Amino acid sequence: MKESNNVSDLDIKHIDPTLYNEDLAPLKPQDRNWGAFEIFNVWSNDIQSLFGYTLAASLFLTYGLNGWAVMAAIILAGVIVMFLVNLSGKPSVKYGIPFPVMVRASMGVRGANLPAMLRAIVGIFWYGVQTYFASTAVTLLITAFYGAGDGSTFLGLSGVAWMSFVIVWLFQIAIFWQGIERIKHFLNWAGPLVYVVMLVLMVIVWYQAGSELIPAIGTIFSGGSETRGSSIAAFMAIVGTMVAYFAAVVINFGDFTRFVKTERQMKLGNLLGLPLNVAFFSFIALIITAGTLVLFGEALTNPADIVERVDSLPLTIVAALTFFAATVGINLVANFIPPAYDLANLFPSKISFKMGGLITAVIAFFVGALWLSVISQIGVPGFVNALGAVVAPFYGIIVVDYYLIKRENLNMQELFSSAPGSAYYYVNGWNTRALIAFGGAALFSLSTVLVPALSALGGFGWMIGAALGGLFYYGLMRQFKAAPALA
Repeated sequence: MKESNNVSDLDIKHIDPTLYNEDLAPLKPQDRNWGAFEIFNVWSNDIQSLFGYTLAASLFLTYGLNGWAVMAAIILAGVIVMFLVNLSGKPSVKYGIPFPVMVRASMGVRGANLPAMLRAIVGIFWYGVQTYFASTAVTLLITAFYGAGDGSTFLGLSGVAWMSFVIVWLFQIAIFWQGIERIKHFLNWAGPLVYVVMLVLMVIVWYQAGSELIPAIGTIFSGGSETRGSSIAAFMAIVGTMVAYFAAVVINFGDFTRFVKTERQMKLGNLLGLPLNVAFFSFIALIITAGTLVLFGEALTNPADIVERVDSLPLTIVAALTFFAATVGINLVANFIPPAYDLANLFPSKISFKMGGLITAVIAFFVGALWLSVISQIGVPGFVNALGAVVAPFYGIIVVDYYLIKRENLNMQELFSSAPGSAYYYVNGWNTRALIAFGGAALFSLSTVLVPALSALGGFGWMIGAALGGLFYYGLMRQFKAAPALA
């Protein structure tokens, strides 16, 4: 199908202040300066963040599988996510619009606020959690120089930890306030540096563990009592959990691809950043996790804890700075930018992109502060699956709507119009068919996480929700004639 990216198509001719501001407007091709390297770094920072490593390492230990099998499951998840984001990112490469505008085509110009707000809630939660994880690196750095303090704590955090948390929180706001270009530059140097530190840490652990390490990979992680059927179920549960980890980025990938000049650059960045990057990083995580069991007699899943045990001041300094940088990088891109857009979409004339980001930061402060003492107690994989399941149906709805219902054609003028009878007005601005599809799918996908009788499907909450959302939506919308082709 012929692409229609003409500048005239992307100029919104009639401004509706309830739907439009400069931050939500289509970004013209000449104003985009992201390529494959920037997309690669979105993923490299996401995977290499402290939370990403902790999740990967915990999966080696949670399911009792051989370490190599867990690594294969994580890589398979990377391939699946690459396929998913190629689909969800393409519309925004074509039209230059962020997720909350893109979703108007399926949910309605007013109904789009529902997925936008749910996505904002997920983003704010992740933002608070990642801020805490980034602060652990700063805590490590301060402790290395000045000591840990008197040992007193509040909500599970020491005085040094609280100071570190506030420093990271303020630093992220300062970077965000300088705009997307500064975030891009920060991301581009932060991600690659983490690889260097992780490689150094892997070599040190491997050297210290010696000949015991390789046998440990095949035996230490294994529970030894699984049947073949339960092993396959555990393998697929790991795949599902890792897909759910990326879910927040998958659904709103258009927030990033709107800055990319061509679809080819997006796909190359996704290939390098997902299956290839995940393969390399999961290998590092596998070696280090096995090494900590050999060396310390217990599994350490937070790199900051591992660096602390290794007890090398130069490594502590470099590791703390790079872990901090990478975690802050993905936090800004994956968990700050999307809620900022989503909140701006609620009241475009009153909430700018920057104001949306500030609201995000304030709420996320309390999430991060309560992470250690309250939120983390439900378990990392369960936390990831529950949040992912809530927004999952929107992925299926968006993809089915764009490729099967709208046939890859959107009317830019009508995406910013609330006039009755316009293409995406539906019923008072809401697509009731899409709401029904979302409700049915979300109920089932969330129940796989919360209902004990369905616990066997726990790792598949996101994928089930996305598939059902798309299936229900197609069944309800295939006879519905909605959007005309581009004006």
